[in-house]
Amino acid sequence: MSQVFAQVLDAVDLETFLICDSEEEGKRLILKMLRDFGFTDVDTVFIQFEGPGVRVRARGYVHKPGDRYGWLKIKGEE
Repeated sequence: MSQVFAQVLDAVDLETFLICDSEEEGKRLILKMLRDFGFTDVDTVFIQFEGPGVRVRARGYVHKPGDRYGWLKIKGEE
């Protein structure tokens, strides 16, 4: 991941509308999209099937509680 992700506190949320045939297909697509962006820990926060597709919000975790946060460095530590 890019160096800017070291400044992210916990996660990146993505909200969009995907054209698909079902809620299940929409969930599969959004999780694949986040993995394609390089996230390894992903989850769906909200999903609602509406006519031609789904309105979906998903999260790609950069840090989980207890991780070594990139933004929390001790002076002189690399």
